[in-house]
Amino acid sequence: MSRAYLAAEQAGVRAVAVTATAFMGMQRATGKAIGLPDLRIAEYPGVITIDGEETFDRNVRERVFPELMERIREPVKAAAKEAADPQPRDIICRGGFDDIQEHFHRRLWTDGLPIVPPTLDRVERFLEFTDRDPGEVLGVLLPEMREATVWSVAVNGVMAGCRPEYFPILLAVVEAVADPEFRLLHAGATPGWEPLVIVSGDLVRTLNFNYQAGAMRVGSQANTSIGRFLRLFMRNVAGLRSFPGQTDKGTLGMTFNVALAENDEAVTGMGWQPFRVDRGFSKEDTVVTVQSVVAISPPIYSGGDTPETQLEFITSIFGTTCGPWTFSGLVYGNWHPLLVMSPVVAKVFADNGWTKDRIRQHLYDSLKIPASTMERYFWHVAASRWKVKDAVDEGTIPALYAASDDPDRLVPMCLKAEWINIVLAGDPGRNQSRAYINNHEHGVPVSRRVVLPARWKELLASAQPQARII
Repeated sequence: MSRAYLAAEQAGVRAVAVTATAFMGMQRATGKAIGLPDLRIAEYPGVITIDGEETFDRNVRERVFPELMERIREPVKAAAKEAADPQPRDIICRGGFDDIQEHFHRRLWTDGLPIVPPTLDRVERFLEFTDRDPGEVLGVLLPEMREATVWSVAVNGVMAGCRPEYFPILLAVVEAVADPEFRLLHAGATPGWEPLVIVSGDLVRTLNFNYQAGAMRVGSQANTSIGRFLRLFMRNVAGLRSFPGQTDKGTLGMTFNVALAENDEAVTGMGWQPFRVDRGFSKEDTVVTVQSVVAISPPIYSGGDTPETQLEFITSIFGTTCGPWTFSGLVYGNWHPLLVMSPVVAKVFADNGWTKDRIRQHLYDSLKIPASTMERYFWHVAASRWKVKDAVDEGTIPALYAASDDPDRLVPMCLKAEWINIVLAGDPGRNQSRAYINNHEHGVPVSRRVVLPARWKELLASAQPQARII
């Protein structure tokens, strides 16, 4: 809304933003971030999706329209001068550990947990692990239009508790989310999605990621601190703050995901291609992929020594997790669910000659939902009428979705079989999988190759040794 307002004003058209009460704080914070601290706003006093037609009509007639007419006459106000961000190498706080925690917390620079103070020596130690200039800009991040620099990556990496040798991975993570295709600016949307970092390649073992039992729990420094880093970076550089309610309007939200590391030995041992190759890179690369996660399935236990018995509950629970929210993939023409399988489950498929492509095709063919269910859910989400046939007519989804006029016809949940991603991780001795569902075009999977510095082996040898997880 604020960005549309800005476009209108820049075109010489006076604008008024119409905003429901719950979004007033977000509207003002976003406006301030893009240089419009005094937005003209007409407030809708309620929740549109809950108010009945009579209440809605009355609120528009008695509150919104009069405010709109009043605000449209208001003159444009000069933007107030904002305090500049600290510059690299500025000393922003001196004191003991508790003093620094309080200073950062008061300024909303933390995620509510203690941070590692980003002292100059710690930040400079991180910068040793790249050949890039500290001032290099990796992208400009909305909503606060702040530059993501190599320096700012190092600062937030220190704060998150990362080790200096993780720095090449952190840079690749930020390059991925700074790509406009990722649409980081929508990470404050009401579904409250969280990003997930997936690491595939030799650095998984080199940096001691956990890819076995408890792979998605906190505990491993690499998995945990890199997951926390991305959430901190989104807060401190992009400006996505959920507390107090500002630019992040996740209704309930989720906590950050730890980084997911692929079990390379298991994948190659059964003759499958690793995830990085699925994403178009070589086996020799280490690649990070970042995607949104708006829903996570319960544990999917699957038994038996045939693909068919394994797929019975994988398919059922996968589909239940997607559920009516599938409509969002159709509306925006993007849907990239992820299936994480333990190696023992994957081995049943591989031993019976199944490839990942065959599993993807089975899921695409089997996951179906009544068109009417998605259409009804869309109304509950947006208080607006939408038909699957409309998306077909607009050309965003295939014609097969409107193959008949039966409102309860079963239509595919997944737009394309090849958009279903599969990663092997977790306890190699337990028959469990999980589904991770992305939020349509918000946070589509974006991948970047990890670039190591020329002195990588020398630098790694000088790093403090880590305890190897057995």
